[in-house]
Amino acid sequence: MTGLGTLINSAAILAGGLLGHFAGRLFRQEQQDALIKACGVSTIFIAIAGAMQGMLSIDAGKILSGKAMLVVLCLALGTILGEIIGIEKGLDRFGEWLKAKSGNSGDRQFVNAFVTASLTVCIGAMAIMGAIQDGISGDYSTLAVKAVLDFIIIAVMTPSLGKGCAFSAIPVFLFEGAVTLLARLIAPVMTETAVAYLSLIGSVLIFCVGVNLVWGKKIRVANMLPAVLFAVIASFLPWF
Repeated sequence: MTGLGTLINSAAILAGGLLGHFAGRLFRQEQQDALIKACGVSTIFIAIAGAMQGMLSIDAGKILSGKAMLVVLCLALGTILGEIIGIEKGLDRFGEWLKAKSGNSGDRQFVNAFVTASLTVCIGAMAIMGAIQDGISGDYSTLAVKAVLDFIIIAVMTPSLGKGCAFSAIPVFLFEGAVTLLARLIAPVMTETAVAYLSLIGSVLIFCVGVNLVWGKKIRVANMLPAVLFAVIASFLPWF
């Protein structure tokens, strides 16, 4: 069944949110604050591992670094485009609308939880490649693996950030569902190099999410999202 992977992933996020919501009642406020810092630190190190995998290589027993110009240009161009479009404001407005419609108007953390969780589970090559596989061959195995990871992430984030985390299932459903439907059009563009570049830039963006979790919202990560589009474009340019 085409699209099953998207349904499984979205359901896993909802389940993680429910588990985290009820488990969160067992923690005091200071424990929840400590938990969110732990989530942030974990996110940072996971992102660093992903970024280093894309930037470091071994040649003749020496560790070499590369792709620095790719990272700088993609992030700079992506951020400029995102700031012009106002992606962060749009996501915040959608979060405010969800907060009102879901009866959570009194939850001051709702929008921040929704945006942070959405960025954490939406960014990355697994979402795109898994959805493409699902759309072309009905193979939802990659999205099933991602569903398990997202379940754990959301279950851990919800006690400290709040119920808004569970609503990240909506952008995941819309994004992965759209990619699944357009899979045959997108697949030729997602070459091995394109996936590698997307994974690298996605890891850098996830690092920024981790920074916001640890030190409070310092970076408008949503406005940096177009960087992944520039990463795919860069894979077809000869000088990268």
